[in-house]
Amino acid sequence: MNSVSALPDALDDALEESLGRFPVPELTRNVSALIRQYREGFDRNVPALGSEAAVAAYAGYRMPATYSAVAAALRQVALLAPGFAPRTHADVGGGTGSAVWAANAVWPGLTDVTVLEQSASAIAFGRRLAARSPAAAVREARWRQTVLDRGTAAPAADLVTMSYVLGELSPAVRDDVVRSLALESARHGGMLVIIEPGTPAGYAGIAAARRLLAGAGLHIVAPCPHDGECPIREGQDWCHFAVRLNRSALHRRVKDGTLSFEDEKFSYVAASARPWPRAESRVVRHPLKRKGLVTLRLCTTGDGLADHPVSKRQGEVYREARDVVWGDAWPPPAV
Repeated sequence: MNSVSALPDALDDALEESLGRFPVPELTRNVSALIRQYREGFDRNVPALGSEAAVAAYAGYRMPATYSAVAAALRQVALLAPGFAPRTHADVGGGTGSAVWAANAVWPGLTDVTVLEQSASAIAFGRRLAARSPAAAVREARWRQTVLDRGTAAPAADLVTMSYVLGELSPAVRDDVVRSLALESARHGGMLVIIEPGTPAGYAGIAAARRLLAGAGLHIVAPCPHDGECPIREGQDWCHFAVRLNRSALHRRVKDGTLSFEDEKFSYVAASARPWPRAESRVVRHPLKRKGLVTLRLCTTGDGLADHPVSKRQGEVYREARDVVWGDAWPPPAV
């Protein structure tokens, strides 16, 4: 899951053009304000994306990383469930549309897309970007201004995504929103995928959502190989993965960065009312590779967390282990 990711050309061009409408110093100031909010917590009484400049800064600062994380999570679902071919997609708390573009990249057969987002400025910015997509489903997506709370009506769709939203909700609202999405997924038989930052707090949100989804009778599809309790003890470690993404020149200027790439860490859970195939186990750390030996840290169905050595004497299995990366299923699913 740590291969290099890049935005689709159409999105990259549209984002560069949209950011070009604002002076770089103004974008940088807004990025600094967003970073403080992410570190110190969001004031839920003040919209995080309340102005055009704030939305543009958010898009430049976070959209490449969010797109890459969502696409990486969805690709793992697609690998495990090749028969899953969604036609409809609903993105909850969609911001400027990262997940819409990511889902279309993984499942280009999507024909109907709905985005729920509370910020009118984010909706306007997202629509401008989507208008540049070569995919009709992205261009013609319906954007609905919606505040996520206990009364939010969960959308009916084959695929429902919610990325980088849980941390912006109060705990009570967070649980109600997840329950609502779970109930709708159970009724519709669709796939629900929730993605959060790969931090201890982000994973704690995913772990809580996972418990609610399993409690609602949904089957965990990924990344977990089972529906049981997570074997990672809270406070000792957390389950997360990473994707490397390229930075454009403007992206580097907005983030005041010098490297041509960055690593986005994320946690996620995918669940469905339908019992899709899932990994026998999941690689949860970078494989340890020595001469003639690969050691995989695995989350397993029966043994919890376990270190699995694969030696050169195992031939083809060893060659597969040499190619496996952090976040992959083990053994690799048959293609």
